[in-house]
Order: sequence, then C-alpha cells, then structure tokens
Amino acid sequence: MGAESLITGLITLILGLAAGAGALILIQRVTGKSKIKASEEEADRIINRAKGQASKLDRDAQAKAKDFESRARRNVESDIKKQKQKLESLEQKLKEKEGRLDGDYKKKEEQVQQKLNSLEQRGEKIKIAENRIHELEMQTEREIQNLKAKLENVANMTAEQAREELRRAMEEEVRKNLSGELQTIEDEARAKADRTAKRILSVAISRFAGEVAAERTVATVPLTSDEMKGKIIGREGRNIRALEAACGVDLIIDETPEAVVISSFDAVRREVARQSLIKLMEDGRVHPARIEEVVDKVKSELFASIKEEGEKACFDLGVHGIHPSVINLLGGLKYRHSETQNLLKHSIEVATLAGMMAAEIGYDEMQARRAGLLHDIGKAIDHTVDGSHAVVGAEFAKRHGERDTICHAIRAHHDEEKPETILAHLVQAANSLSKARPGARRDMMESYIRRLEDLESIGNSFDGVSRTFAIQSGKEIRVLVDSSKVTDEQSIMLSRDIARKIERELNYPGQIKVTVVRETRMVEHAR
Repeated sequence: MGAESLITGLITLILGLAAGAGALILIQRVTGKSKIKASEEEADRIINRAKGQASKLDRDAQAKAKDFESRARRNVESDIKKQKQKLESLEQKLKEKEGRLDGDYKKKEEQVQQKLNSLEQRGEKIKIAENRIHELEMQTEREIQNLKAKLENVANMTAEQAREELRRAMEEEVRKNLSGELQTIEDEARAKADRTAKRILSVAISRFAGEVAAERTVATVPLTSDEMKGKIIGREGRNIRALEAACGVDLIIDETPEAVVISSFDAVRREVARQSLIKLMEDGRVHPARIEEVVDKVKSELFASIKEEGEKACFDLGVHGIHPSVINLLGGLKYRHSETQNLLKHSIEVATLAGMMAAEIGYDEMQARRAGLLHDIGKAIDHTVDGSHAVVGAEFAKRHGERDTICHAIRAHHDEEKPETILAHLVQAANSLSKARPGARRDMMESYIRRLEDLESIGNSFDGVSRTFAIQSGKEIRVLVDSSKVTDEQSIMLSRDIARKIERELNYPGQIKVTVVRETRMVEHAR
C-alpha cells in the first residue's frame, strides 16, 4: 500500500511537472507573439516618422539649392558686369594712347625731315668749300714752286743741297741739345725701368729657386743612428707627416745620408722643426702625440727666446717704450739673414752707427738709435703682407705708436720715398756702412777682386779716361777724364756708354753707379 502510494505520488508529481512545463511553454509562446507584434508596430511608427523627416529634409534641401543657385547667378552676373566695365575702360585708354603715339610720330617725322633738309644744305656748302680748298691747294703749289725757283736762284744751290745743309745744321743743334736733355730722359727711363725690373725679378724668382734660395731656406740636423731615421719616418710615414704638419716645414731624409734636411721659407719654422727634432732624438720616443707635445713646448720656448732677444737689443742700445709686438718682430730678426748677414746684428749695428753719427752732429742720439734699430723690421713681417719691407715696416711701426719721423726714416732707408729729414739720412748712411764694411757680408774673395778689376778695366777702355776707381765694394765706379779731351756734354754720353758696357759684359748683384768726374786745373808757379 505504501509502495503503490509512493509510485502514485511520483507519477502524479511527474505529470504535474510535465503539465507545468507545457503550460509555461504555452505562456511563453503567447507572450512572444504579443511582443513581436508590438515591436512590428513600433518599427512601423519609426519608419513612418523617418519617412516624414526625410521628406521634410528633402524639401528643405531643394529650397536651399534653389536659393544658392539664385545667389550664385546674381554674383556671376555682377562679376561679368565688372569685367565688362574694366575692358571698356582699358579699350578707352588704348584709344587715347594710340592717339598720342600718332601725334608723337608725326612730330618726329617732321623733325627728321627738317634735319634731312639741313644736311642737304650742309652737304652743298661742303662741296663748295672742297672746291675752294682744291683751288687754294693748286694756287699754293704754284706759289711754292715759284718760291723754290727764286730761292735756288738767290742761294745758288738746288733744293737737295739746301735740304742737306739744313739736315747738317739740325743734326748739330740736336747734338748740342741732346746732352742736356739726355739726363732728363735717362731719369724718366730709370724710373720706368725700376718698375719693370721689379716685375721681371718677381717673375724670375717665382720660376727659379736655385742655390741662393736653397742656402736661405734649409737647415740640416745630423741623425744619431740609422734606427732613428726609421723612428722619424714612422709606420707608413705617420711620424714625419705629423712633424711636418705641426711645424709647417718639409722634411727630406733620403737625399742626405745620416742627416735630415728641413726646408721652409720661414726661418722661425725651420728653427722650431730643428729644435723639436733634436729633442725627439734625445728622448727616443717618436710618435704623433709626443711630436705635438714637443713642438708646442719648443714653440713656447722659442717665442719666449725671441722676445728676450728683442728686449736685450733694446736694453743694450738704451731704447725704451717700444710696443711689445714690435719687440717680438725685432727678436725674430735673429733667425733671418740678408746675404749671410744676420739681420738682428745688422739692425743693432745700424742703430749704433746712426747714434754715433747723430752725436757727432749734435742730433738726438736716442732717436737715431731707435730708427736704426727698427729700419729692417719689415723683413720679419709675414710675406702675405704686400709691399717692400721698408714700406711694410714703416706702416707696422706707425700702427704701434712710433713717431712719424721714425716711420719716415724706416720708409726712406731704401729710397722708397725721398729722405727729407736728418734722421732719414743718418739711417740711410748707417745702413750702407753696415752692409759695405769688410766682413759684413761674405763673398768669395777671388770673384770679388776679379769683379773690381773688370770694372776698372771697362772704365779705362774708353778714350779720354785717365783713371778709374772701383769703390763702395764694387757698387760704384768713379771715372776721371781728361778735360782737354772730353767736354761736359761728352761726359754725360760717356757715363751712359760705360754703364751699357758693364751691363753687357759683367754679371753682378744689384746695381752699379757710374760717376764721371771732369775738372779743369790751372797751375802756375810763383818764383
């Protein structure tokens, strides 16, 4: 009974659950259909509302398009109207300009016609004048022929004979006037030749650098060993390139055995390279970093030494108040030479000589020493500055506070300008003495004596010359002539002929001055 009731209860429960599930499914189906129907109705309402809005938008768009088209048409019509007005204005201006051009053309045409008429009238006048001139020429020719015939009758000689007589008279007159004018002509020619010579020499020097230039542009440093040669060159030549770049020189190793040749136009650079090379060989360590270190050290030491040399020269001469830049250049003259003469020693010597001469004549001795010490300062200035060393040195001194009298003496010591003060003449004389004194500038003695003998023999080879002396170390020859055989006019021609013969037959540096001396002596004895 109990099992049956349990089974019955279970079946009842299962059937109840099945009935509930069916009822639930039925309810859901009914509810879903109603929702779908409501959704469809809502969609229809949205679609209808959208169609209404789209219709309204379309009507608005069509209204705006019509309004825009109307405004655009009005703007285009306005622009066309304005362009048409502009074209009409331009057309009116062109018509006015065309009218003015027509008027100008008519005026020009009338002027050209008037000029043509004037030229035709002038041409007729010229023809008349030409005919008149031709008649006058014929008349003149007839009169000349008549005069020639009369002159031949009066002078009792033909025209050819008269022409020859006139030529001889004119030649004699020219000979008399030539001697006086020749000096002026030579002065002008010498001035022009001096300018030409400077240009020719500069071209020749730039094309040829021989033995003389080599003596002035190289220095030799002996090698301590063959191993040192390899160290200086370095791997793939890097050491020698570093030394050349640091010093600004050329190093030549292979051409000179057991020595290094240093080549440079700048004596200070050569000295820096020489001292640097010596220090590197003493140290034994040669590499680019060490090279730069040694070169910098040598430069500082050398420039300090240059300054000390300049200060020492000023102190020894008692010259004070010189600008430091000028003192540095003055010390740099120690490493420069002129015909084997050291320029610093030469400057000190010129200063001493100028001071002594100034003291003798009662002039300011200190000013003379100052000008003499600075007279060659331009030779220490870099070659990139244009001009001769006298002019360059004078300008440099002026920029650094030197007086005009000092600058004039510097500029005039080589006749760059005419000496106008006592100081300029003192410096010029002291410079000549320093260069010309025995032993100042070494020449080969044999060639020096032979050149002097050749100069005297050339002077003695001319007629009327009694004696010839070579003076000023061969820079001048003095020719004494017999006054009974050579006149004053002939002495001018003689000096020129001697100078030309020296130019043809001798080789010499610089220039040689030829001085012809003619004097008349009257001697009487009182008994």
